[in-house]
Amino acid sequence: MTERLYLADDAVTTFEATVERVLSDPHRIVLDRTHFYPTGGGQPHDTGTIRAVDGDQGTRWRIVDVEMRDTVYHEVEPVDGTAGADDDASDATAQVSLPEPGSEVACEVDADRRAAHSRYHTAQHLLSALLLDEFDAPTTGNQLYRDRARLDAEYDRFTDGDLGRIEARLNELVADGRAVSSYTMDRETAEATLDTDRTRIDLLPDSIEELRIVEIAGADADDEPYDRTACAGTHVANTADIGEVVVTGRETKGPEEERVRFALADHVDAD
Repeated sequence: MTERLYLADDAVTTFEATVERVLSDPHRIVLDRTHFYPTGGGQPHDTGTIRAVDGDQGTRWRIVDVEMRDTVYHEVEPVDGTAGADDDASDATAQVSLPEPGSEVACEVDADRRAAHSRYHTAQHLLSALLLDEFDAPTTGNQLYRDRARLDAEYDRFTDGDLGRIEARLNELVADGRAVSSYTMDRETAEATLDTDRTRIDLLPDSIEELRIVEIAGADADDEPYDRTACAGTHVANTADIGEVVVTGRETKGPEEERVRFALADHVDAD
């Protein structure tokens, strides 16, 4: 099993690792350790590059997908001009050169993409807690992108006034500069001691026995956390790092289910 380093420190974007396996169709690499985040929990995968440390150090591969199954699989393609396919082979039979098992590679996560996902994921945690606290509306799902996000919640219908109130309160929480931290806890203890409405442990597969809990601090040091959620995603270290958030709209997704769309202000301004 690949050691998932991002669970302990999701701010790191450069690291070295050892290739354990290579697979074809599609071309994938399994590393002994990784900071590349695989698609999951509504958060898209990281992208970036892998570079050979030994031998031809100019040989690089681009990370185009990361998937978590029995371990973490990094789907790769050649960077133009390096790690290329055999020039004598046809397009249909071209053989891409991949690093050898046991070789060392230097890896770099796309820092801008990671930062955007971390900001949106932390904003989603704040929004989930806010909707539960002030509208009794538990989160039923979410999806993050690099320039926008959405959250689904159990609720009849949010009015324009509700959306304005949600946006204002969300930005108050961002501006508070609340610390964001994480730790691990076994599932049995978490289910016995934590508020499952907030942690949303029931949404996780039964096979997950050790949980990573992400907390957003309360208003004061002695207060209970504002949010405490079981989550393997990446987050910023402080809510102030999110920046201004804009609620961009809503839609009804079914009986008693609403979708709230939001974006970071710098992404809205870019449009």
